[in-house]
Amino acid sequence: MSDIDEPKPALTFENRDEFRREPIASQLISLLTSDIDISPLVIDGDWGTGKTEFCQKLIHKLKSEDSHKVLYIDAFKADHADNPLMTILSGVLSLIEDGEKQSNLREKAIPVLRLGTKVLGKAILSHVLKANADSLGDELASELDSATDEAIDATVRNLLKDHEEAEANIKALQDTLASIAHDTPIVIFIDELDRCRPDFSVQVLELIKHTFDIPGVDFVLVTNTTQLKAAINHAYGAGVEASRYLDKFIKFKCSLPQKFIPEGGSHYHEKAASVEHLSRLLYDSQVLKNTKLIEHGHIVKSVCEELTILKNLSLREVETFVRHIEIYHQLTQKLESNQYPGYCLLRLFGIFIFCFEQKLEKSIINNSIDIEYVAKYLGLLPGSEWAQSNAPRKAIELIAYFLIQELEGDEGLYSAPEGQASSYVQMEQRLFGSFGLRDNQAFETIKSSIQNFYLGASS
Repeated sequence: MSDIDEPKPALTFENRDEFRREPIASQLISLLTSDIDISPLVIDGDWGTGKTEFCQKLIHKLKSEDSHKVLYIDAFKADHADNPLMTILSGVLSLIEDGEKQSNLREKAIPVLRLGTKVLGKAILSHVLKANADSLGDELASELDSATDEAIDATVRNLLKDHEEAEANIKALQDTLASIAHDTPIVIFIDELDRCRPDFSVQVLELIKHTFDIPGVDFVLVTNTTQLKAAINHAYGAGVEASRYLDKFIKFKCSLPQKFIPEGGSHYHEKAASVEHLSRLLYDSQVLKNTKLIEHGHIVKSVCEELTILKNLSLREVETFVRHIEIYHQLTQKLESNQYPGYCLLRLFGIFIFCFEQKLEKSIINNSIDIEYVAKYLGLLPGSEWAQSNAPRKAIELIAYFLIQELEGDEGLYSAPEGQASSYVQMEQRLFGSFGLRDNQAFETIKSSIQNFYLGASS
């Protein structure tokens, strides 16, 4: 597969914009098509927050609304080739339909690529593209110290000659690109930079800075800047202030919001993108169509939403959670609508633990659960601190309440106060049937749901 891919046609805001991100795309297009120098621009977001999908939708919108030539590069796919210059230039060549212009650009590109390989190989961006020739001598000082005067003179002369030749070739390439972009500006989207090897990520940044700082050629980096800073520190050492280093390259940063206001709503109706994504995945699942997970407002669905918020799941983690819910139900059929909702709550909590809480998973499997940790984790207060307003109401608090009540024995620290005890007995019967929970049944239900993922293998 090529390192350069066209975005999938189906990924458009018209087809799906559940997180209401099209207005952000419109604002970005307004900036990219303006006279303001904002390149490189960064679309920032944590892993799994929908950056790539947003990027592909943005590209489709830009192509439909403007005459810019647009190039999409998956940097992670290009990482193995270890030649970002080749990747970008080959992509730009693919955009140029005019045979004469394409030939001219190829003619100017080949000497730059060839000289970079001949002189410094993988270090092309760290050396040849630096404007200050003195730095070349500094970096080779330790090797030159042990050489003869004649060898030093020859080495320096050859380096400077190659450096001058490289600069001349790069200038010719830049002039040719500028001429092409003058007629039709080019926007180059580089995605997945945060997933690349640190040295490759830094090479791309320096390449954009030193070689492609050209009028009419704009770059949009789709990445996680936190990871990009870590790559900088990996490449140059912890002593480098990565934020200041990155500021030298980035002109503008846009962060994708994790909350949105539904169409026609106000800020009072703000929703988390992860919860909206969860709802859509559950509703669209053919495996889960006979469960309460697709019913709006049902406590079985609510517990999934609460756990998503509790762990602050990314969109990708939400997909992981739903996939494991589907796997569990496929294996057991124990989330069907005819099941008591209380058992479904416990089973879903077990699935969640298996996906995201390995330490807690091990403690449950080993029968060494920390009651206070679970209470704090799920927001359950001691019964003595309950008021009518802060007694367990959320689904995750109820899970903690019924689980801890059977594990803490005679201490009763988290049991309902005497005045509220009867209401929680009634709630237990509504959730688990008229006989309520048997001894140790809440714990065993959670443990059993985890063990199902072992597929019969020993834990």
